[in-house]
Amino acid sequence: MLRIGIAGLGFMGKMHFKCYNALDNAKVVAICDIDERKITAADGTAGNIAGTEQPLDLSGIELFADFDKMLAETKLDALSITLPTYMHRDFTVKALNAGVNVLCEKPMAMNITECQDMLTAVERTGKFLLIGHCIRFWPEYAKAKQIIDSGEYGKVSVATFRRLSLTPTWSWNNWIVNASKSGGALLDMHIHDSDFVQYLFGMPKAVNTHGVKGPSGGFDHITTTYVYDDLKLVTAEGGWMMAPGFGFEMSFNIILEKCTIVYDCKSEPAFKICPKDGDAFTVQLPVGDGYSLEIEHFVKTIAGEKLLSRTTPKQSLDTIKLILAEKESAQTGKEVTIQ
Repeated sequence: MLRIGIAGLGFMGKMHFKCYNALDNAKVVAICDIDERKITAADGTAGNIAGTEQPLDLSGIELFADFDKMLAETKLDALSITLPTYMHRDFTVKALNAGVNVLCEKPMAMNITECQDMLTAVERTGKFLLIGHCIRFWPEYAKAKQIIDSGEYGKVSVATFRRLSLTPTWSWNNWIVNASKSGGALLDMHIHDSDFVQYLFGMPKAVNTHGVKGPSGGFDHITTTYVYDDLKLVTAEGGWMMAPGFGFEMSFNIILEKCTIVYDCKSEPAFKICPKDGDAFTVQLPVGDGYSLEIEHFVKTIAGEKLLSRTTPKQSLDTIKLILAEKESAQTGKEVTIQ
């Protein structure tokens, strides 16, 4: 049984707790949060994805307000870092240095230097680091990649992605809507699709981004065109400036030579393949969501199973590089080449 710790018991911390508890070979044994109310009341927390509304049962779990104390006093095999983005580098490096495998929530960190510090710690300690780009594990997105990679329907000519949300007001001290701590919707939300674009097609040679600044003080609604040598049209729109009644949407349309792949989380069926000849149809998808499948992958990897890599810390650093190029393009109004 793998012994798991969680640092940060907000929306994502509760989501990780739920996912670990669903596994037979992992057990959350320690939780750290400086907000005493979270680890005493353990109340439910809303977010843009359902699953954390119910109170948690923390009986039998060691509770800490001091991260260093948790590392020193609790034997952990692995740790989820579900803290605000500006804390990712420091707490990940501390955990790796303590000999603990880490699943750190996305984005990897606030900038390239912080990401490189995390990579250096991985190389020095030999421990496993997974950055939580859950969309790579999300069943509909994973199936789309499988279809594209198979070549069964030919090459992609157009791919469009959308991720839109009401303004997130549920974070500790409202850190998410402070761009200096979260990077705004560009780094916190739109990054899901930027990372998936890289996962599908590799790094683009350039980006052309337009953005609007919103409640975080940073870019909170963004549209990017990703430039590739083969001239396929790849775009992604993301933001969290929608009115509360809108809720949340993630969707994509991918046009291949012989079909169009469609996903919209608000539709039924949400995922379908529309061939050029014949009627649209659905396919069987893995049970679970991106969070549960990602955490299952993390646990199996540190337990010694040999699995196909879904993401690496270097790829997560490249995604930060991509997002920062998008930010520069939005700021300057010019296309930015990816170095």
